[in-house]
Amino acid sequence: MRHMFRRHAVPAAGCPPRHGTSHAWLPWWRLLALLVLILLLVLLAAPSAGAAAGPAVPAAARVVTEQALAAYQAGRFEQALAGFGRAAREGDRLAQYDYAMMLLRGEGTPVRADEAMVWLKKAADNDMTHAQYTWGEMYEHGDLLPRSLEQANVWYERAARGGHVAAQMALATNYFTGRGVARDYGKAFQWYRRAADAGNGDAQYIVASYYERGEPGVVGQDAGQARIWYARSAAHGDPAALAKLRSMIEQDVRERQARQDQLDHRGERAGAGP
Repeated sequence: MRHMFRRHAVPAAGCPPRHGTSHAWLPWWRLLALLVLILLLVLLAAPSAGAAAGPAVPAAARVVTEQALAAYQAGRFEQALAGFGRAAREGDRLAQYDYAMMLLRGEGTPVRADEAMVWLKKAADNDMTHAQYTWGEMYEHGDLLPRSLEQANVWYERAARGGHVAAQMALATNYFTGRGVARDYGKAFQWYRRAADAGNGDAQYIVASYYERGEPGVVGQDAGQARIWYARSAAHGDPAALAKLRSMIEQDVRERQARQDQLDHRGERAGAGP
């Protein structure tokens, strides 16, 4: 179903800088090697989904939920609403969430916001991570709940621990910027890393930037890890990550060439004699 509330994965303000730099094009053979590197890293990445398993739902309720979803997709909103309501009362957390969203949007019924909030909370308490994330967004933005960044983070963390990637990104960014929690770059990195492991390209870029510059008490500077994570982000189509990766590879080539030139120069001097 459509979701009423949306959040950017990485807000521009307060996140680690993402500055791309223009470079001259690499020779074709180095570009080919770069693309091969990216493809290899993507194949090795194997991100995990990490969704939390919910309580057992009666098979009959699950069938009703699936029928309601089909009715909703066909535009038969009244039939869908009735089906979601029935399955919700039998404990299906997906039905509880979808029933709440239909009540909140007024699909197949006049808007019934108070009842919607009851069912959304039931879904969140039933460990549906997207309901928990949505509840957190409502607290963050003051939509039908008193605005509270502290409570938003409580619910983001519940959803994040269940594997909800958008919640992991929201929580990480709030730790990075100190929104509703004490600023903590270590906890920010932990949650960015979990989102990155799950395959989020923005999180992969941020993890790479942590490794590229190092963060005292969090991670040491590690160019190798930075290249790996920039490559994974680039594989998701991030041009800034590709530019970063290319820049780091070019820098490596220049440094190696400089060292080789030094060795060659020393050899020439030694061969020249006194």
